Amino acid sequence: MTLLTILLLVAVATAVAIVSRLIKAPYAVALVLAGLAIGSLGSLSVPHLTKGLLFGLFLPGLLFEAALHIALDELKQNARTVLTLAIPGVLVSILVIGGSLALGRKDLGLPAAMVFAALIGATDPIAVVALFKQLHAPRRLGLIVEAESLLNDGTAVVFFTIVMGWYTGKDTTVGGAMLSFVRITGGGVIVGVVAAFALRLLMRIAREPMVGVSLTTLAAYGSFEIAERLHFSGVIATVVAGMIVGDAARHGRQIGTATRVSIEAFWEYIAFALNSIVFLMIGFEVKLGELYTSLGLIAFAYAVVAASRALLVGSVVLMFRRTPERMDLKWALVVGWGGLRGALSMVLALSVPADFPHRRELVAMTYGVVLASLVLQGLTIRPILRRLGLVEADA
Repeated sequence: MTLLTILLLVAVATAVAIVSRLIKAPYAVALVLAGLAIGSLGSLSVPHLTKGLLFGLFLPGLLFEAALHIALDELKQNARTVLTLAIPGVLVSILVIGGSLALGRKDLGLPAAMVFAALIGATDPIAVVALFKQLHAPRRLGLIVEAESLLNDGTAVVFFTIVMGWYTGKDTTVGGAMLSFVRITGGGVIVGVVAAFALRLLMRIAREPMVGVSLTTLAAYGSFEIAERLHFSGVIATVVAGMIVGDAARHGRQIGTATRVSIEAFWEYIAFALNSIVFLMIGFEVKLGELYTSLGLIAFAYAVVAASRALLVGSVVLMFRRTPERMDLKWALVVGWGGLRGALSMVLALSVPADFPHRRELVAMTYGVVLASLVLQGLTIRPILRRLGLVEADA
C-alpha cells in the first residue's frame, strides 16, 4: 500500500464521515457503500483484504481500543450473559447454521456448510457500538453487544480452526477439539494477562505520556503476535490485555492522568483510521456482479444466519430471565439485530484452501451475508432504537 493510496483512503474516509454526519447515516455502512461505488468504477487500486493484513494491522488495534473501554466491574455484572453468547452461543450458532444449510441446500455439502457456519459465527458490531455511543443508548446494552463481539471474535476463530482441522484430517476427535479450544483460548488469556501486567509495571517506572502510548502499542500488537506465534489466540490475548490496561487507567493505578489522556486520544484516532480503511476495503472487495450469480444461496444463508441469531439471543434471555442479568424484549431485539458480520468472516473465507469443496460458493455466501448484514441491519438499527424508545426520538 503506497503513501498516495493511504492518503486517498484517508481523504475518502474523512469525506464520508462528514457526509454521514450530515445525513445521520451509520458511518461504517456509508464507508462500505462508498467502497462499493469506488470499487465498481475501478478508480482506485488498493491491496486485497487478506488475513495477513487484517491480523497484522487492523485487528489488534481495533480490538485493543475497544477493550480499553470495557469496564471490568460492569462486565462482571453481566458476565454470564456475555460469556454464554460468546462461547457456547457461538458453538450453538455454528451447529444450527451448518445443519440448516446442509439440510436446506444439499448441493452445498456438509463440509462447506460447517466451514461457512464457523467463519460466519463471529459478530462484528463496530458500527452499531459507535452508533450506541453517538445516540447515548443505555450503557449496559452497549456493553453487552461490544463485550460479546470482542470475545466471540476469538472463540469463532478457534472454532473455525478446529472445523478446518476436522476436514483436513489434522484433528478428528471431539476430545481433541475440546483440548485444542482450551489450549488456544487459555494460552491467549495467559499471554494477554502477562502483557498487561508487564505494561503496567513499565508505566510505573516511566510516567512519560508518549512512552505510555508506545507501551500500549507494543501491548496491543505484541500480545497478538506472541500469542499467534505460540499457536494461541491472538484475539483473546489482545482483548484481555486491553481490558486490564483500560481498567487500570480508569482507576488511576500505575497510569498518571496525563498518560491516560494521551493514550485515550491516540487510540481514539487509531480506531477511527483503522475502522475507516477496513470498512472501505470491505466495499472494495465485494463485486456485486459475482454475487448476483449466487443470489439465491446468499439469501438462504442470510435467513439462516439471522434466524440462528434470534434463536440464540432468545434462548439466553429465557435462561437468565429470573436473574439480575435479565433483559427485556426491547433489549433482546437490539442485541439480536445488532449482530452484524464483518471483515473477519471475509478473510477467514479467503483463507479456505483453493481445493476445498464448493469454495467459490462459500466465499460468495460470506461476502453476500456480510454485505447484507452491514447494510440492512446497519441502516435500520437507528430507527429501531428510536421506535423502541431506547434513545431520544430526534437523535
